[in-house]
Amino acid sequence: MGKEPEAPAAQGPSPIMIVTTGGTIDKLYFDAKSEFQVGAPQIGQLLAEANVGVPFEVHPLLHKDSLDLTGADRELIAEKVRSLPAQRFLITHGTDTMLQTALLLEERVRDKVIVLVGAMQPALIRNSDAFFNIGFAFAAAQLLGPGSYVAMNGRVFRPRETRKNRELGRFEPLVPGASS
Repeated sequence: MGKEPEAPAAQGPSPIMIVTTGGTIDKLYFDAKSEFQVGAPQIGQLLAEANVGVPFEVHPLLHKDSLDLTGADRELIAEKVRSLPAQRFLITHGTDTMLQTALLLEERVRDKVIVLVGAMQPALIRNSDAFFNIGFAFAAAQLLGPGSYVAMNGRVFRPRETRKNRELGRFEPLVPGASS
């Protein structure tokens, strides 16, 4: 009698590629009067501390405040996403120009899930929204279909249908009451 074929090895989920660009989420402040610096990416450590069971890879790309990002920087982000052999991406980004980058990614990258996430307070601050936003965006990156999204404040937004409300410190739909 012949030998039974071996069952294929169980394939786990593909890693989520995390591309870091800087922004408030990675900012360091030395005291109330000093300038900030964009420090090392915090997301890998935060996900490890949360005991995340889904594989991920962190790809540091830029360390800039989003107000300092240029068109060339945005093209570099798009090229990085296109070049990595993955379908699911999480991009840490400053909130001031996050929608601009999300729009460019929507135009330049097809057939991949791209979720941008940021924070209104640096991740190193105890009461930062970074922890929640990262966890929420990480889950969204696993569940959404191809496209470019912003995951902030417990909601998923399409970049063309969203605005940052600076007064309330959150993202919201352009049309009040619209679902996202």
